[in-house]
Amino acid sequence: MGKLTVLALRAVMVALHAGAVLAQAVMVAMLTGAMEENLFADRGTPVLVIAVLGVVTVQVVLVCVWRLVTMAQRGTVFSHAAFRYVHLVIGAFVAAALLVFALGAVLASSEVVPPGVVALLGGVCLAVFGVALIVLVLRMLLAQAVARDVEASQLGAELAEVI
Repeated sequence: MGKLTVLALRAVMVALHAGAVLAQAVMVAMLTGAMEENLFADRGTPVLVIAVLGVVTVQVVLVCVWRLVTMAQRGTVFSHAAFRYVHLVIGAFVAAALLVFALGAVLASSEVVPPGVVALLGGVCLAVFGVALIVLVLRMLLAQAVARDVEASQLGAELAEVI
């Protein structure tokens, strides 16, 4: 992985992480103000909790990708240690899909939100779950690469013994 690519990726991740922290702070202020205006009536607290937890899932993914990029840079990404971060990414995407579904369920019982928005949230939920499945497939590819790396190391050790 090139140094410029890693530097650009990390700059984007730092900007996204800073934006996520800012979004959490602003979201709490905005939604508490919205609750006072009765925009969401009794649904303000669940919407706030779902939104903040959704941003937390984004932060988890960013931290895990940062660690995986570091491992790739060091040449250690094809190891069993990488699975921990990949599992966290899959879990974060599944949690995000469930949070979008919960948001749709909370908003569906409201008359403030049109049904089209709830249907759109259902599509977003499906898309986020699809990303989790894609990462699961990539995890299977990582498992194959790690197995090949272990096999190559064993064959190299056997060859060294013969020589």
